[in-house]
Amino acid sequence: MTRVLISGAGVAGPTLAYWLRRYGFTPTIVERAPRLRTGGYVIDFWGVGYRVASRMGVIATIQDHAYHVQTLRIVDRRGATVATVPTSAFIRVAGPGFVTLPRSDLAAAVYRALDDEVETIFDDSIASLVEHADAVEVTFDRHEPRVFQLVVGADGLHSRTRGLAFGPDARFERYLGIKVAAFVAEGYRPRDELTYVMYTEVGHHISRLSLRDDRTMFLFTFADADPALPASVDEQKDVLRRRFQHDGWECPAILDALAGSADLYFDRVSQIDLGGDWARGRVTLVGDAACCVSLLGGQGSALAMAGAYVLAGELYRAAGDHAQAFRRYQQRLAPFIAAKQRAARRFAGAFAPRSRLSLFAQRQLFRLSAIPGVAAVITGRGFRDAIELPAYDA
Repeated sequence: MTRVLISGAGVAGPTLAYWLRRYGFTPTIVERAPRLRTGGYVIDFWGVGYRVASRMGVIATIQDHAYHVQTLRIVDRRGATVATVPTSAFIRVAGPGFVTLPRSDLAAAVYRALDDEVETIFDDSIASLVEHADAVEVTFDRHEPRVFQLVVGADGLHSRTRGLAFGPDARFERYLGIKVAAFVAEGYRPRDELTYVMYTEVGHHISRLSLRDDRTMFLFTFADADPALPASVDEQKDVLRRRFQHDGWECPAILDALAGSADLYFDRVSQIDLGGDWARGRVTLVGDAACCVSLLGGQGSALAMAGAYVLAGELYRAAGDHAQAFRRYQQRLAPFIAAKQRAARRFAGAFAPRSRLSLFAQRQLFRLSAIPGVAAVITGRGFRDAIELPAYDA
């Protein structure tokens, strides 16, 4: 029985555990958080990830937590509507199954599919990896050392597993010059049901989406040449206040709501490019740890699920030859991921326009997108996932 340690209980880790268990492996998940994470930001979920979720039988759960956003509304600093774009044009291009939901709800839906049949070690992390001819000896921060045949890092952009097996983040992280923050507030007014409201100025962007139970999610993105992150939540809030305090629209009210938030997501927007093999011996990576597309790409969770599905399938197909499985996994996904990363870099200006001219062009593009058929032409290639998912078993 092949024992596989998976670091990370986000989206990629439980997806990988699901398929490995189905193929006869014995996966164990280790997660540094004391429980499944909540909060974060809302994602659009479609395409290749939706197809994996369908094969896992979790679509009904995802739909229970999903929002079917009807409209994108772009406003100026006075709150006046610049453009209103129906989402139907984008959904037709993306194909059936386009939904919007909190990333943490997607992760929870995937994790529940494990039916308590996969061991999960919460509140712990991998401390060291020592590879032997036929196994990897793993030490943890809290638990006793254990031995696994394979180790997979599914622990995100700032992967500790990648640092241990591949080297420092600086060798692989491409900072895109933008930072992101998100939080959820209760009782915020106004509410615009099933409408994504967006306000953009030169160098930054803020948006909101009304959620169930009288909650509202806010997303900030802003250009920042310094990749360093504030150490504390209070410092992070100070950064946002300084950056957005002189803006119009609802920014003063949003910053007031931020002051009372206890759960703030704050990070830099980066991509991961390993520049070669996605594996080191018996250790490999999946999802953002291996090939983060970034928030700008819009499909990080979906691509993570696709990567986990392919990795598990190739391990099953290779019948014990992990080196062959790791190689085929990378060969199948790498060109597809590279194209998604290039598209994300091109889209950076939408989240932090560099000039008044860029902002003007963006608003004109949104106005054009409201014309029937134009949105499909503008976004067509970016919304289509040109990759086939093999059927690894009957």
